[in-house]
Amino acid sequence: MELSAFAARRAAFRKLHESGCFVMPNPWNTGTARYLQHLGFPALATTSAGFAFSLGLPDAEWAVPRDTVLAHISELVNATPLPVNADFESGYAHHPEDVAHNVRLCVDTGVAGLSIEDATGDPAHPLYDLPLAAGRIRAARAAIDASGAPVLLTARAECFLVGHDNPLAESIRRLQAYAEAGADVLYAPGPRAAGDIRAIVAAVHPRPVNLLMGAHTGLTVSDAAALGVRRISVGSALARAAFTAFLHAAATIAEQGSFQDFDGLVSLAELNGFFRRPSQ
Repeated sequence: MELSAFAARRAAFRKLHESGCFVMPNPWNTGTARYLQHLGFPALATTSAGFAFSLGLPDAEWAVPRDTVLAHISELVNATPLPVNADFESGYAHHPEDVAHNVRLCVDTGVAGLSIEDATGDPAHPLYDLPLAAGRIRAARAAIDASGAPVLLTARAECFLVGHDNPLAESIRRLQAYAEAGADVLYAPGPRAAGDIRAIVAAVHPRPVNLLMGAHTGLTVSDAAALGVRRISVGSALARAAFTAFLHAAATIAEQGSFQDFDGLVSLAELNGFFRRPSQ
């Protein structure tokens, strides 16, 4: 793909973060990416969990090898003309210089953005100490800047997901440090209460905030926008929705000998018709 196409996507992605609130759903393969494009979403994001599950692997730290992930990211970048944000986990390395190297490889796939999280994958020490965590974001920022590509860097504070004693305060402390280290977008997956979301948005203003909507919490896109959220992603939720239907139907066959869960399925003809259309 021509570099000018990547530049246009990156410019469009950056523009989306300047005002309003948009939804950036998470496909896990080419087919789901193309259908989300068809629905009119302005950007897409990868999902480490959804992709891992499709390979029969858990969403655990580096369970899917880095090069396999990079190939998958490249596949999704080329699946549609939409900007793609890469869920790049913790950068597939511990040390800042290694994170920087891997980030440059991710930039080379053509992504419009990428995220780096601060979870270590070690239950005994689930978060990188803040100086190291900020150093990893600083290294990622330097790698992006050295590439010359205007890729947006999202920094993730995983406090809510790892069971921190005071996840809101610690998330804010970390996100503010990551903003100083050069992150363009701040993201603390996990909070559901409107007050917590509002507090995070206020604490890192004017940096845009990504909100994870991985469950039906009662909040709508309009509600999130009113709280000041700029970007919404759904993480593994769409992949889990697909797996939920699959698991239920398969279990009904195995346990009851019934095919009742096939009622209401989208038809083969409809899917064939959709996927016969040009993807670009």
